[in-house]
Amino acid sequence: MPEFRLSKTPFDTATLRSDLLDERVGGYASFEGWVRNHNEGRDVGGLRYEAHEALALAEGRRVLDEAMARFDIIDTHCVHRVGDLAIGELAVWVGVTAAHRDAAFAACRFVIDEVKARVPIWKHERYCDGDAGWLHPAPDR
Repeated sequence: MPEFRLSKTPFDTATLRSDLLDERVGGYASFEGWVRNHNEGRDVGGLRYEAHEALALAEGRRVLDEAMARFDIIDTHCVHRVGDLAIGELAVWVGVTAAHRDAAFAACRFVIDEVKARVPIWKHERYCDGDAGWLHPAPDR
């Protein structure tokens, strides 16, 4: 069953992956998004994700339900961090299982693109020069 979550703490991708496996699965695709040290030519020192929790959970679930309806997949999960994150930390994870790889790859791409475009999660980047700024949707989509 599709699951979208927000997490205030780091999470283990191996555990998330194992939650998706069953005997019908022939292919698995995942995406991991990490906090990088730069954005649009600026050095980034860290960031904070904030979300409208009720709306983010509802819209995230809609995205996953759409992926289930649109692609021939078995299951999909997505977890997005909220709170302060350091450079190199895992910020978002998507996992998709299907009988065949093509559907898993396509659905995984769909989920991360739609989550970044539609789910009310905002990124507040802290730049190394002391400045900071809010970003949404992600400009590198």
